[in-house]
Amino acid sequence: MSARRALTVVLAATALLAAACTGEPPPPRAGHSASYTEPPLPAKATPAQTNTPLPPETDPQCANAVAGLRPDGITQGPTIDAIRARGRLLVGLDPGSNLFSFRDPISGTLAGFDVDVAKEIARDLFGDPERVEYRMLSSAERERALQEHTVDVVVKTMTITCDRRQRVDFSTTYFMSHQRVLAVKNSGITGLADLAGKRVCVAAGTTSLTLIRRKQPAASILTVPAWADCLVVLQQRQVDAISTDDALLAGLAKQDPYTEMVGDNLSDEPYGVGIPKGNNDMVRFVNGTLERIRSDGTWDTMYRHWLLSVLGPSSGPPRPTYRD
Repeated sequence: MSARRALTVVLAATALLAAACTGEPPPPRAGHSASYTEPPLPAKATPAQTNTPLPPETDPQCANAVAGLRPDGITQGPTIDAIRARGRLLVGLDPGSNLFSFRDPISGTLAGFDVDVAKEIARDLFGDPERVEYRMLSSAERERALQEHTVDVVVKTMTITCDRRQRVDFSTTYFMSHQRVLAVKNSGITGLADLAGKRVCVAAGTTSLTLIRRKQPAASILTVPAWADCLVVLQQRQVDAISTDDALLAGLAKQDPYTEMVGDNLSDEPYGVGIPKGNNDMVRFVNGTLERIRSDGTWDTMYRHWLLSVLGPSSGPPRPTYRD
């Protein structure tokens, strides 16, 4: 090796070492200008079917989607008794919704805001928050799991809507989120208007998909089973943006410092605990648990632990609305 070449190698190695010592992450990969093999899309990723009819924006038969059954203090009933006899609460959720339900990388156990809500329901049922059996569901599988009674409840960032109330029941609102847009920093995307002609990732079976189709029909939509899949295709530059609730986008942005939420709030997304249709005793029981965690400070503790650092200070838990 010549002296000049040896000096070049030393200088290059020194530069790499200096960069490593700064703790700065490497720059993000450039767009499609580089020469590489396009990575495969996640399993079941498909272009959204934009020719299917959208549900109506308002349902005249549903005066108030978030109004629920008032808790009555009764801790028995056919559904409650069956769950207690089984000895565990069957909870449907998604292990890929960072900060709401995800696998802790150290312990490997499920954790997050929604997981804590499920544990509080189990606490009131059994006196033990750990008597929970989780069933992994995609967003598109939530309603079917409730209709087929393969779960007792779904606690999975599930927005209460009049359309969904035709098929499943809900608790009162336990969290209020708002749909926004997540994009790579300095991408030029600043909100909904900039998604025209862009590729947008949305999880199938969500209200987020309906809203994007309605408010930005010029976007090209890719649907995937889970929100974690959306982050993967954004990082691979197979889409230009992700759109869903800010609570979920905050969890994705926490995993990738090169992304940011942009634009205004596009909607209100009231999260409720999904419950099989007709299980009124369980609806009232869950609403009793939600009343407790609102009033005894548990909700505030959960918010501070999971969401304060990414969503900022909270005005407190949503006030419940009852129809009886």
